[in-house]
Amino acid sequence: MADVLTPDICVIGGGAAGLSVAAAAAAFGVSAVLIERGAMGGECLNTGCVPSKALLAAARRAEIMQNSRAFGITAAAIDIDFAAVHDHVQRVIASIAPTDSEERFAGLGVRVIKGNAKFKNRRTVVAGGTEIRARRFVIATGSTPAVPPIPGLDTGPYLTNDTIFDLKQRPDRLVIIGAGAAGVETAQAFRRLGSDVVMLEAAQPLATDDPEAVATVLAQLEREGVSIRAGVTVARVAHSNGRVQVTIKIANGEEAVEGTHIFVATGRKPTTDGLDLEAARIRYDHTGIRVDRKLKTRNTRVYAIGDVVSGQPRLTQAANYHAGLVIRNALFRLPVRVNPVAVPRVTYTEPELAQAGITEADARKRRIKFRVVRWPYHDNDRAQTERTTHGHIKIITGNKGKILGVTIVGAQAGELIASWILAMSQGLNIRAMTSLVLPYPTLSEMGKRAAIDYFSPSLTRPWVRRIINWLRVFG
Repeated sequence: MADVLTPDICVIGGGAAGLSVAAAAAAFGVSAVLIERGAMGGECLNTGCVPSKALLAAARRAEIMQNSRAFGITAAAIDIDFAAVHDHVQRVIASIAPTDSEERFAGLGVRVIKGNAKFKNRRTVVAGGTEIRARRFVIATGSTPAVPPIPGLDTGPYLTNDTIFDLKQRPDRLVIIGAGAAGVETAQAFRRLGSDVVMLEAAQPLATDDPEAVATVLAQLEREGVSIRAGVTVARVAHSNGRVQVTIKIANGEEAVEGTHIFVATGRKPTTDGLDLEAARIRYDHTGIRVDRKLKTRNTRVYAIGDVVSGQPRLTQAANYHAGLVIRNALFRLPVRVNPVAVPRVTYTEPELAQAGITEADARKRRIKFRVVRWPYHDNDRAQTERTTHGHIKIITGNKGKILGVTIVGAQAGELIASWILAMSQGLNIRAMTSLVLPYPTLSEMGKRAAIDYFSPSLTRPWVRRIINWLRVFG
């Protein structure tokens, strides 16, 4: 007879979202069971955010060493040991892994079960020979690479983010299918580490981001030697003698693109296989599990969070945000509601591209009254000292100054966006940003300068000038 557990919360999935829920439950003394069939830490730790940023960090060092002449420093020819780069990436993963490990969570009081989870009915999950009858379930099974049905692709080896960080030899020529965030980050990293790189995209690269900011990123990639082919469709793939040939459809026919390796970066799909969601009466489709604004499924005992949720951004920060909402609602019965403004997105190229809230294009589609204010990096003193003068900050406000969205493209954009996320989440007016006292010289001054510029037109109005003159006389 199977063992039976009756915890308060059962979490299915040991990635970023699931671990956040399990850790919070344990911290509040709530009994929790965590089920994970693969590696603890999920995609983010093992094949996603962590290794990709470690690879980008290595690539950035190579770029700095090769392009320091403007600072009066000339480096000798550098040698890139790609096997050592691989080791660096794996060491970074290993250094973080204990935080997400089975041993740590067991020490916190979480019962960890390794195995496949399957719903038996609305109130029961079976995993590893154990039945779990929890008061609440949280599905946090994440996502996996979505590989399109390209003829010939599976007749030979191809890379996804699940496998690309296993490479110990540098690709001579890397063909990337897909130009979303993962595609462009990988393109820049491998180009800086010495690979020839060609990127193929059926639509527009970084299509959901602000086009003006995207143009700044793509211009830098092209300066570094990445070949970007947008508006092309992959017709078929052929593998032969350790090489790959990708045939693309172009305006006047077809063209062959050759490489030594092919990396498929065409998005991700929710991981729902094997869960038997029908038994729990949970609605889902190819886009993921359907939830309400509280992240509850049709089965009110079950929440779904993170990448597995339909219509939500597949980002680690979104997963952690969802986890916090579920803890508040499931444990404390507090009212919660998913707020899209709370979830920023960053593409970690150089320059970085960070966005929160709506873009200018979004504002036009909604036909709302809005204003755009901006400030360029080249008018910032710190950017001049660092020679990181490409980029700008763009702020979208309502007609009365409420901050609706911010796009930053340039050095440290992912760090600079933080204060603007706080401002938007609190519903602040852009006036609040003008009163900040910021250290000099810092890149953060750009935001304040843009905020001040918002009010510049009002200073030229005749009635404002009359008030100022009156105060000068009688003040």
